[in-house]
Amino acid sequence: MYSLGIDIGGTKCAVVLGGGKLPENTDGFIIDKLSFPTLVQRGWQAVTAELLSTAEKLLQKNNISFSQLIGIGISCGGPLDSKKGLIQCPPNLPDWDNVPIVSMFEEKFGVRTFLQNDANACAVAEWRFGAAKGLENAVFLTFGTGMGAGLILNGQLYSGTNDMAGEVGHIRLAEDGPVGYGKRGSFEGFCSGGGIARLGQEMAELTALSSPLLENPEEMTAKSIADAAKNGDLFAQQVYNTCAEKLGLGLSVLIDILNPQAIVIGSIYERAQSLFDPIIEKVIAKESLALSAANCRILPAKLGNSIGDFAALGLAFTERSSK
Repeated sequence: MYSLGIDIGGTKCAVVLGGGKLPENTDGFIIDKLSFPTLVQRGWQAVTAELLSTAEKLLQKNNISFSQLIGIGISCGGPLDSKKGLIQCPPNLPDWDNVPIVSMFEEKFGVRTFLQNDANACAVAEWRFGAAKGLENAVFLTFGTGMGAGLILNGQLYSGTNDMAGEVGHIRLAEDGPVGYGKRGSFEGFCSGGGIARLGQEMAELTALSSPLLENPEEMTAKSIADAAKNGDLFAQQVYNTCAEKLGLGLSVLIDILNPQAIVIGSIYERAQSLFDPIIEKVIAKESLALSAANCRILPAKLGNSIGDFAALGLAFTERSSK
């Protein structure tokens, strides 16, 4: 038996073939994969038609019949309605207005199909296959282009009343600060790729320190600042210290409200953990409830660049896509 994962993005789409039961480890679980550029200007009908034909092509390539599928998972940026199986005009898919993606796949392949936004799907991936495997209560933070969260509560994915649970990037952590999620001083403003770059540019106007980064502050990125910080650049270290402080505050809120066993953080944290840990540990010790903090580990995501593939596949094993 086998599973299919469908990863829909504004730049590219992928169809992934995986095993039919949850593995003890990820080795060999992904069997094959086909990708194609989304080319959103074609419109949603053309893209969904190619998704369906690519999925069929992938099965044919591997000599697998529709009856051998146990489930299909679809990961896509929100907003969406996971219960009705509709994609509802994500920013990077502007004409996808109430596209019934789940019914399309169920009618084509005759197998249960589940839809979730990409943050929720990544949370499922880290829970099924990665750093949160075996836990009952865990939070996954994207910490990449944006700051979003997926919530695993009492052994189930929790997506909220209308799939808006986990939008932690909108939380305001300071009265002022970089803009993220349309709000100055937000969690996403301080803790995202673009947010760190904007934070560096704002701090550049106030610092008395010297740094090669300050020669062209408009060219600063989260990566260039991290690389400089790791090489001892004091200005870059100040930028990441500020980011780490705000990350610690955000984590403390999640720890106190949700009491998770672990918070798994991807992307930027995963690649620059050494710049964050000393500060977030101090902030969490100061700001969160001691009993909750003592039972929560802060972990880097385990699946790395493959998380998108595992995210879609993980949903195929979800008996109910949301609670």
